[in-house]
Amino acid sequence: KKFPDRMALSFQGYTVSYKKLKEMVDRFAACLSDFGVGKGDRVAILLPNLIPCVVSYFAALKIGGIVVMNNPLYSDRELEHQFNDSGSKVLITLDLLGNRMIELRPKTGIRQIVYTSIGDYLPFPKNLLFPLVAKKKKLAADVKSAPELYRWKQVLAKYPPNPPGVGPDFEDVAMYQYTGGTTGVSKGVMLTHANLSRQVQQVSAWFPKFGMGEEIMLGALPFFHVFGMSTSMNFAVYMGWGNVLVPKPQPEQLIEAISKYKPSFAPLVPTMYIGMLNHPKIDSADLTSIKGCFSGSAPLPVEIIRDFENKTGALIVEGYGLTETTPVTHINPVSKEKRKVGSIGFPIPDTECRIVSLEDDKSDLPVGEAGELLIRGPQVMKGYLNMPEETAAVLTEDGWLHTGDIAKMDEDGVFFIVNRKKDLIISGGYNVYPRDIDEVFFEHPKVQEACSVGIPHPHRGEAVKVFVVLKEGETATKEELLEFCKGRLAKYKWPTEIEFRDDLPKTNVGKILRKDLRAEELQRRP
Repeated sequence: KKFPDRMALSFQGYTVSYKKLKEMVDRFAACLSDFGVGKGDRVAILLPNLIPCVVSYFAALKIGGIVVMNNPLYSDRELEHQFNDSGSKVLITLDLLGNRMIELRPKTGIRQIVYTSIGDYLPFPKNLLFPLVAKKKKLAADVKSAPELYRWKQVLAKYPPNPPGVGPDFEDVAMYQYTGGTTGVSKGVMLTHANLSRQVQQVSAWFPKFGMGEEIMLGALPFFHVFGMSTSMNFAVYMGWGNVLVPKPQPEQLIEAISKYKPSFAPLVPTMYIGMLNHPKIDSADLTSIKGCFSGSAPLPVEIIRDFENKTGALIVEGYGLTETTPVTHINPVSKEKRKVGSIGFPIPDTECRIVSLEDDKSDLPVGEAGELLIRGPQVMKGYLNMPEETAAVLTEDGWLHTGDIAKMDEDGVFFIVNRKKDLIISGGYNVYPRDIDEVFFEHPKVQEACSVGIPHPHRGEAVKVFVVLKEGETATKEELLEFCKGRLAKYKWPTEIEFRDDLPKTNVGKILRKDLRAEELQRRP
């Protein structure tokens, strides 16, 4: 209503106004309703940052559906778990994944599949050239015919923009956002409409110099990840900003998007800043349109902050969050003088924090002492889907969330993360849970034991190394084991190193000591 003619989404120069976006959302909401999606029904979205990703997200929410965002890099095995655990009924995906999803569908409760193509929304003359080169460049694929399979543009044209008026309530669950966990199986974090709404209000309050309808967002963080969903997609819509979509946020694509489309606000992860600064095109690129940057998911090295700020004239503020908190809980002040590089900053509005003793999980610790970080606020999840025990383990009755991260607060009230969740590996901004990788190795017939740890990596922050003990009398090569991983794990989880051992360090009850292997590995490295 406020900005009907303002650009809402831009993809490769093809733009959609807010008025047009609303019409597309209404059309697809009518389509979902016709498919039988009603209040509380789950809609799975398996897409990179494309126009249909945004449209289908808001269309499902509009009619009271529950959105399940899925990572397109996931293997079939990982997706099958999420589709079934969430009870997804409809899937929106890409032609490049179409045939795989048709094959996977019988193992799930998914009825209808709608697929789009990167070429669906392109400006002239790209729209004419795309069909000629797309398949060669692996940017498009033919999808075999199957029942209950629909093309995105055809269903959008078929349905009028008047969906049924069954809106959700504020406290209703809006989405299941899947997170792994050091315990292995990926958990569906239940986030409500209230969580999503309050989160963008909190972020907006933190950046008061950026006005409604005045900026252009760089939509590079994946929307299927909670950080991108809240701080890029939802925040831009809430603020009436344009959003420049970057489905493949590699250094070259990021530099091109900034140079060409002049976004002014950029939430990114450290690997994106590092990748751009190390790219040969950085010297000739004009990145001065960027005014504000938000960095999360892993610590950002001081020299990277300095170099990127010099190149853009922007200010980078670091923050912190968890999937369970929609995700942002802390941000540094938007001020070069007041921020503390290396810290996660202050709790954002309405967010309470405690540092409690690791001994009893309850006693509050004094300033400067490290303990577990607990958080309470309007962005904290409702709980884990179908996992009451897991929920009770992290969420107290009076609303405090145990983050599992070790932190401390200084005398100014600024928070620092001292140690990350026990064993989590953050590779290229993605959370990699060692147990997921261990389990795949344990499935190999020659492997007796396996334990994966995070090791330093120059570009990704961390990569995966796996220690393997083979069964008696067996021989295997690193290449053989890596090949075994490829169909079973998303690419960013693939190990970069494998070391064969005769045995692994264990506790006296036989549990492998992952932290000892990691410490040993870090000691070995300069």
